[in-house]
Amino acid sequence: MWRLYLVVGLLLSMLALLVGRVLSLQILETDRGYSFLQDQGDARSLRSAEIPAYRGVITDRRGEPLAVSTPVISLWADPRLLADSERLPELADALEMPRSELEDRLRRYQGKRFMYLQRHRVPHEAREILARRIPGVYGEREYRRFYPSGEVAAQLVGFTNVDDEGIDGIELAYNDWLKGVPGKKQYIKNLKGKMVRDIGVVQPARPGKDLRLSIDLRLQTLQHRELRKAVTAAGAASGSVVTLDAKTGEVLAMVNYPVYNPNSRKGVKASQMRNRAITDTYEPGSTMKSLTLVAALESGRYTTDTLIDTAPGWIRVGPKTYPDPRNYGEITLSRVIEKSSQVGVTKLAVELGHEPIWEVFRRFGIGQAMNTGFPGESSGMLPNRSRWYSTERIALAFGYGITTTPLQLARAYAVFANGGVQRPVSLLALEDELPEGVQVVSPDIAAQVLDVLHAVTGEHGTAKKARVDGFDVGGKTGTVHKVGPQGYIEDSYVALFAGVAPVEDPRVVTVVVINEPKGEDYGGGAAAAPVFSAVTSGALRLLGVTPTEFPEEDVAQAGSSQGGAA
Repeated sequence: MWRLYLVVGLLLSMLALLVGRVLSLQILETDRGYSFLQDQGDARSLRSAEIPAYRGVITDRRGEPLAVSTPVISLWADPRLLADSERLPELADALEMPRSELEDRLRRYQGKRFMYLQRHRVPHEAREILARRIPGVYGEREYRRFYPSGEVAAQLVGFTNVDDEGIDGIELAYNDWLKGVPGKKQYIKNLKGKMVRDIGVVQPARPGKDLRLSIDLRLQTLQHRELRKAVTAAGAASGSVVTLDAKTGEVLAMVNYPVYNPNSRKGVKASQMRNRAITDTYEPGSTMKSLTLVAALESGRYTTDTLIDTAPGWIRVGPKTYPDPRNYGEITLSRVIEKSSQVGVTKLAVELGHEPIWEVFRRFGIGQAMNTGFPGESSGMLPNRSRWYSTERIALAFGYGITTTPLQLARAYAVFANGGVQRPVSLLALEDELPEGVQVVSPDIAAQVLDVLHAVTGEHGTAKKARVDGFDVGGKTGTVHKVGPQGYIEDSYVALFAGVAPVEDPRVVTVVVINEPKGEDYGGGAAAAPVFSAVTSGALRLLGVTPTEFPEEDVAQAGSSQGGAA
């Protein structure tokens, strides 16, 4: 009998030791930080999956969506389970993929446990495929970026890649702000890879932050339409239009042509994707004569009424002759700018010297970064030579030998519209207080230049086609030769117009650039000024600016209707 008790005692002791060891491994050693076996078990059965984070919405200043994320399902497979499946033909048909292509991909991923079948399928289509319950085929939820405004704001907003990371435009510049933080969930799989228990969310996803741009989509759409029409009509290579809020420095619209559709980028060329208004530089030409006028007025030797003799219609400095279209004779300084007289501006440049003109250009931000944060932003170029040739000094006053972007030129003209104060340019809508500005020229001189710019659009000026019905506007044309490998190209031009509206209380500043217009109407007054007129007319009405004058027929009709009512 004692042998039986001994055997039972030994068995119970062994059982107690076994239970004790299990408790030690599962509880005591885990509490002490020794979790090797538990970690090994988890590694063989516990799986983690990423929960995608919703990317922030990009809107215009009025809340209209420019970029939103929509839920999609990406289909993936376990090649080990799928490679020998008899249902491959069925899966290939469902994916609308040749069977040979599917088999080839499975061979490339042989021995792997993960392979994408298709990314970003529409949810109801992906669910139909998953409902077939083909072994080794799975789905995971993701987000795909969609751009409701399409090509209208594409080059400004940019786009994301297949992994929802910003790779161009605002999407890239503010990627960290927009992208959010993915979450994490855990589940247990068996040896065949099938989920047997969903543990749940370990870390919830944190969505990205929304971003409100300064542009007004209504004005953006208007400018897109007008620019496309102008570039097509002129047979031009490209074009850009940018409009600033004259008081705040906010970019109200920025368009370029040619364009692309960010929702379908197959076959898109790099040239279509550039935001030329920020990245491309041009010689601004005669649009800089208004800044040369500032240097003349600041010298104290000139007023807008000072007479300058432009006879006999040409002037020679060094090896170069500068002609006017005709002999204007003795005209005022204001008329020199109105007529864009080469002779008159040359005499100014000779009298003033290049230093004060260069200094005005620098103060107005020519050749300096705007710090918008936009990828690929160009600073332009304002040379600072130790030795200047006579022709280089004259060319500076004409806006040759320097480069600017359309946005940089708009910032310079905004100084005239804002009482001589320059404010930072912003691509984001300003929430509360205006950023601090810098007084770069006196309010009196800024007002005088505005008066001259208004005269440029008058009967004697070069920009009659820039006029806007009901409003007094001002601006300056520019027509420059394109630069080629051998120097300036005789029959290739860039047409520019920089303008302000309305002159008496400026609300908007707009710059138009038409690159390489064809035909006889290649000048700034013919190719660029009409675009300014069309977009400014729409902008002032969208902003609710009251007209300063009414066409006579409208006044007559209003009087007639009032008389009939009486």
